Amino acid sequence: MALRRHLRILAGGIKGAEQDMTPSIKAAFATSDRHRIDQHFGTATAILIYAITPGQATVVEFAQFGDLDQDGHEDKLAAKLALLQGCTVVYCQAVGGSAIQQLLAAGVQPMRVEAGTAIAPLLAELQAALRGNQAPVWLNRAIARQQQTESAEARFAAMEAEGWRE
Repeated sequence: MALRRHLRILAGGIKGAEQDMTPSIKAAFATSDRHRIDQHFGTATAILIYAITPGQATVVEFAQFGDLDQDGHEDKLAAKLALLQGCTVVYCQAVGGSAIQQLLAAGVQPMRVEAGTAIAPLLAELQAALRGNQAPVWLNRAIARQQQTESAEARFAAMEAEGWRE
């Protein structure tokens, strides 16, 4: 399975201290039209990725893949799993058992939704969950993992700035 087209949208600017405290996630959607979820994860011809904060949802990547059959070949997932690096969740019409295991091992929560589900309301739900205390358990865990990683990275950067060496 080959990645046909991959668009990564880069945003400029400097991340400030206020943004560091704001929870943010990346969510992926298996979609052919960039508006509705209408693809099985393993055979998805395209995946759209949003960066989501409590106040904003921004497209950051869009990737198109060649056509695939639902034939059970596990190697077809490698490019999709690599694309989802750093994502918290992937929404799709269906997902196989092996793919679920691989996604969870990569820290990505697979979410199965009805075919034709609109992406915009799902983005609004994720934003509302990031704003309040009504986040699902999987999202709370993902945010906690992210904060632990960022905290560790900040500690190491501070140690390096102080001149610490191994």
